[in-house]
Amino acid sequence: MSYAVPPTRTAAVVRQLRNEIVSGELPPGTLIKDAELAARLGVSITPVREAIAQLSVEGLIDIAPNRTRHVTKVTQKNALELIDVMGVLACAGFEWGVENLTETHLDTLRQRQKEFVEALAGGNVLAAGAAGADFSTTVILASGNRELQSMVDLVVARTMRILAMSAESNLWSTWIEGHDAILELLEAGDRQGAVARYKQIYVDYRAKVEQELFTDD
Repeated sequence: MSYAVPPTRTAAVVRQLRNEIVSGELPPGTLIKDAELAARLGVSITPVREAIAQLSVEGLIDIAPNRTRHVTKVTQKNALELIDVMGVLACAGFEWGVENLTETHLDTLRQRQKEFVEALAGGNVLAAGAAGADFSTTVILASGNRELQSMVDLVVARTMRILAMSAESNLWSTWIEGHDAILELLEAGDRQGAVARYKQIYVDYRAKVEQELFTDD
């Protein structure tokens, strides 16, 4: 899978910090300091501040009234709410796009699923998350509604950060099994069955997150 090179220093810093937050390298509650980040990343203060502002909009960094910044802390409530929102948006896009899928789209879905599974097997959580998200993106973009896709991207980034799943997490199986089932249904021409199976992924995923990640709450 290829990735676009960020066009600006700010975009590069945004991508780097987002990856560090999503992967858990910067844990929830971590204090964000402009000067330290700028020195570590080899850039000036300006792109760091612009990146922090962008990640604040995405919900990955909290900016307190006194202007201190921390990586957003995890709660059961906001994790489950994000999954609910992600499900509503993504399922709408999937339903709108599924009737427009071509054989080329199906080839892309097969390839993204292959990349998804291979990335997890190799322990590359970021690549797995990107490939898994691209599976849904392929269908959502077939709807022609790019505004919806931009909203889904935002919620997915926040959800991935909050869950910070390792490659060994049992939560990935919900998506792998769901994607495999969806591909079988699409290949059989059962598009409404594929929509129903996609919606079921979110039901199963939410239940697993609530049970496995928040049992001590």
